[in-house]
Amino acid sequence: MKFTLSWLRDFLDTSATHTDIDKTLTSVGLEVESITDASEALKPFIVAEIVEAVQHPGADKLRVCQVNDGKTTRQIVCGAANARAGIKVVLAQEGVKIPGNGMIIKKTSIRNVESNGMLCSAEELGIEGDASGIIELPASAKPGESVVSILGLDDPVIDIAITPNRADCLGVYGVARDLAAAGLGILKPLALSTQHSAFTSTISVNLTTPTCPFFIGCKIEGVKNGPSPEWLQNRLKAIGLRPISALVDITNYMTYSYGRPLHVFDAGKLKGNITVREARADEKLLALNDKEYTLSAGMTAICDDSGIVALGGIIGGKDTGCTDETTEVFLEAAYFDPTNIVGTGRALAIESDARYRFERGVDPAFVKTGAEIAVAMIVELCGGKASELVIAGSEPEWQRSIVFDNAKVATLGGIHLPSEEITKTLTALGFAVKGKDVTPPSWRADTMGEADLVEEILRITGYDSIPSTPLPVAAHKATLLPQQQRAGILRKTLAASGMTEICSWAFIPNAQAKQFGAVGDALVLLNPINAELDTMRPNLLPGLLSAIARNSDRGFADLALFEMGNVFEDITPKGQIFMLAGIRSAQTSARTHFKTEREVDVFDAKHDLFNTLAAAGLNPAKLQIDRTVPNWYHPTRSGRISLGGKVTLGYFGEVHPLILSAFAIKHRVVAFEVFVSAIPLPKNKGTAKPPFNVSNFQAVARDFAFIADERIQAADIVKALESAEKQLIQSVNIFDVYMGKGVEHGKKSIAVSVTLQAMDRTLTEQEIEAVAQKVITAAAALGLTLRQ
Repeated sequence: MKFTLSWLRDFLDTSATHTDIDKTLTSVGLEVESITDASEALKPFIVAEIVEAVQHPGADKLRVCQVNDGKTTRQIVCGAANARAGIKVVLAQEGVKIPGNGMIIKKTSIRNVESNGMLCSAEELGIEGDASGIIELPASAKPGESVVSILGLDDPVIDIAITPNRADCLGVYGVARDLAAAGLGILKPLALSTQHSAFTSTISVNLTTPTCPFFIGCKIEGVKNGPSPEWLQNRLKAIGLRPISALVDITNYMTYSYGRPLHVFDAGKLKGNITVREARADEKLLALNDKEYTLSAGMTAICDDSGIVALGGIIGGKDTGCTDETTEVFLEAAYFDPTNIVGTGRALAIESDARYRFERGVDPAFVKTGAEIAVAMIVELCGGKASELVIAGSEPEWQRSIVFDNAKVATLGGIHLPSEEITKTLTALGFAVKGKDVTPPSWRADTMGEADLVEEILRITGYDSIPSTPLPVAAHKATLLPQQQRAGILRKTLAASGMTEICSWAFIPNAQAKQFGAVGDALVLLNPINAELDTMRPNLLPGLLSAIARNSDRGFADLALFEMGNVFEDITPKGQIFMLAGIRSAQTSARTHFKTEREVDVFDAKHDLFNTLAAAGLNPAKLQIDRTVPNWYHPTRSGRISLGGKVTLGYFGEVHPLILSAFAIKHRVVAFEVFVSAIPLPKNKGTAKPPFNVSNFQAVARDFAFIADERIQAADIVKALESAEKQLIQSVNIFDVYMGKGVEHGKKSIAVSVTLQAMDRTLTEQEIEAVAQKVITAAAALGLTLRQ
């Protein structure tokens, strides 16, 4: 939102400098983006008079000018076609920097003729104007004085950022109101000039849609449209708008002065009366920007008897636009539904000052006042006679009351203020205060409750007035929850094992999501950031597999990645599950002269999973393994880890070939998953590790070979043998599995090494034999027989 200092002073009686205004605007929540003061760069430029201008002896297009700068006469060579004796011009003396091109003026010789300075064009000064010749100043300008005020450039331009809730400050009058409430001046009353109604309008208005509840029109005859006055053009140019004509410039002035968008139709081009209705599908409008738009059903259309002539609250139609030949106009001042404006503007991709204000909510009580001000300006600047106002509909209901306890300023804002000061501040902002009932003004649709009122009081009083209160100093406590501490430990553990953490999107393609579990409609996004990323992920593996696929395509297939994050079963809080997943692909390591490469296998994934669970405080020896796995794993090269067979802690195994094919991965990939939230927290709250006890007595290893059914799992065998003698058996290790010649079909030969050791003595032969018999007995209970 841009405006000039003089524009602000039209509504605010203040002697404050732009520096004071800058500070106050920021303190009341209207952040100043920039203040541009063109006068700073143009102060060295002065008025001069060309006394004589003759042809350059060595160049047809150059003139040698004798120039009076108010102190002396100097010679300047100038190439402008309009350089002639008797005109007042802009002079840049030696040492002055030209804003338009950065050149430093110095004494020089042009075609052997001395030149002492430069006569400037608008382009060279960096301002709008004709660049083909030098600037011609008014005859009243005096040589030697600064050109800043003569060019109207002594008016700083202030640019402020407006938050979406402050539509009231999308007009200079609203900004002035806030500054007056902050004590920086006195808000001037609106200069209302009610026009005498010369006749009854021949154009009536009919409203048939709730998206336009209020419409005021006025027909003005006998107008003369042409360039607007210089003061109005300067205002618009200063904020970056191009003056078009008096009628159009007046509507732009109203938009930026009062936040009240208007539209002016050429009444001579309208066919019959005005009807505001909902557009029908595929109706078209040729707009003022020379683009044709195809409308959708439900958009707000302003129509005459021939069809659509404007898109309500957004843009007018070209066919009924005003030109220099316009002699009668119909002014439109209306209120449009903000939600409808947002939808229409987005659908048609139209950006306009009107849309920007209507979609944020204009003042519903200012429709008539805005129309009256605009009619007065049109009659004053363009002449003509105005009809009585044509009023259709009624002002939308905006009145509401908020019960406000003044004590909330202290409890919510941290500052104690007298009730009189609170009332004074709210009243200055336009709020009506009657006891504990506060009625917001019509222009503050964003104020809905007590917290909003406290905010208003604080920003006007000044946030720097809130006393600094130090927080109570408490004893240092751990800032991370146990679950967060454990997540950090697991990250470090996997990183130490050579894996790299990634962070993938929580959204994945729906086709991938269906490969990793049932996906309900609730997990499908209505407005995805990407057409492919349309579903909340039910698993971490799709993101990891996508990373493997991308890297493999670029020649990096040997990868070890992991990720921690939420997956989604549904949209409820309980449906979010915190998981960890890891993945290894292709070879475990590169081939070297020390060793050959090895392809990853299920045991790599199993090791990673057990390593992770051990870091989380679980004893892997006490966990159960079975083959109840999801269908994205290989059916015979995978497993499930659980507590007692009931609480699933995770899965591991090779990724199913069909899944790899779907991701276009051509090498083996193994993965593991951990349900981090399912891992019980350690009961021991201490951080110290248990003592490491080592026996001083020799260990003994005994090997056994058993014949077992091929369906018996190795983990079950190890568990059974370990339980044979818990005090003396330190470890059980399977070191060979054989299925082939000499072994019955459906059977397998398993070689097991059992390590025995006592903490207090060396085992005797009799003790060793007794344990060996217990091992054989435990194996027999599982269906194993000693191989002969």
